[in-house]
Amino acid sequence: MSGSPNGVRRLLRNREFVALASTAFARSQAYSTILIALALYADLFNTSGAVEGLFGTAFAAAQLVIVLPLGRLIDVGNAKRYLLAGLLLNIGVFVGFSFVTAVEHVVAMRVVQGVGASLLWITGTAVVGEISPNESRGLWLGAYNQVGAVSSLAGDAFGGLLLYLYGFQTTYAVLIGVTAFATLSVVLFLRDNPGGKKDADEATGVQTLRKLLGRTAVRALVTFRLAFSVGKMAVIIFLPIYARTEFGISALLIGGILAGGKLTKSLLQGTVGEYTDRVGSKHHFVLAGALLYAVGTALIPLAEYGATVFPTVTVSALGDTVTLVPAFFSLFAAYGLIGVADSLRLPASMALFVEEGEQFDAVAGSMSLRSIAWKIGQVSGPVAVGALWDATSVFVAFWTAAAFIVVSSGVFAVLYDRDPVRDGPTASPTD
Repeated sequence: MSGSPNGVRRLLRNREFVALASTAFARSQAYSTILIALALYADLFNTSGAVEGLFGTAFAAAQLVIVLPLGRLIDVGNAKRYLLAGLLLNIGVFVGFSFVTAVEHVVAMRVVQGVGASLLWITGTAVVGEISPNESRGLWLGAYNQVGAVSSLAGDAFGGLLLYLYGFQTTYAVLIGVTAFATLSVVLFLRDNPGGKKDADEATGVQTLRKLLGRTAVRALVTFRLAFSVGKMAVIIFLPIYARTEFGISALLIGGILAGGKLTKSLLQGTVGEYTDRVGSKHHFVLAGALLYAVGTALIPLAEYGATVFPTVTVSALGDTVTLVPAFFSLFAAYGLIGVADSLRLPASMALFVEEGEQFDAVAGSMSLRSIAWKIGQVSGPVAVGALWDATSVFVAFWTAAAFIVVSSGVFAVLYDRDPVRDGPTASPTD
């Protein structure tokens, strides 16, 4: 984990941070491993682009339904219980995936997985934001995300290896074990009711959300997230499927491609979080990361011309001969660049939402707005991009996704300059 050695050591000695980090580890490893499994299911069931888009849309649709009420429940309830519920639900998801025999089953399990992921993501992030010291919030949020990035890297590499060697059943059994360990960590180390239970009249509600959305800075962040998610979800869902169905790349090597981006993200995110604490101007980091992400997205379909730049390489591994086609190197480079982009964008974006939520004593509500903006694009994006791919070509699909990211960045820049995130005393949600 990067970041200053003293800061990292301090966090690793904090048992509550370790407990929260374990939930991020379990969530991210499961998410990444199952993305590789989806590519295998797409190949196994010979699905169309539109159906493959449903793999992403089903996941997001469930989250879209629950995200706002969940934010209020976290504000007024005991966040520790919601973390435990999310972990136990994820264990049930892995059991369900073990019995998948048709594409309809995959879609159904993605719905349930979406609910569990929302419980873990919104609750975990809100608790980190609530209990972290003000002067080191960027470090806490950056390091928390960084743990997720490291775990996601493990999901790509180790999950891809498990799927390659042992198939679905053993892989899901390992995910159950990791999630059970995180559950035990939360039970033992996290305080009851972390962050404090708020009065229902003062917690996140329609009036508070309206107050938040009354801020031009929040509207800029929400609008950016909505449009950006269309482009990013095209990458998350379709890059592994593209690698498998177009180039026949194995689960092991798909994990290797995704690991490149996760490695750059895991190495850089904590450092960037600390840097934003020192220099401020977090919106500049958001913009730089988004534009760099658009470049990486536009490079993905150029893998079809990878042979003009990269050779075919044959290596011996695991008692077998593995062929690395030129497309592997093209996709690895594009996703590595995307990892750098996320490292610039994520800590700054999360910190901005937390700072705005604090103005109204509704951090979970602010994070819910952040999430719901993402889900709207996440619901429509995968199916739309998949249908576009079916009707046109992979180039049109990915370049359209990159265009969404560029446009979202421009809108964010214009809106944010009108009313940047403020520093000052906390405002009452009823002011």
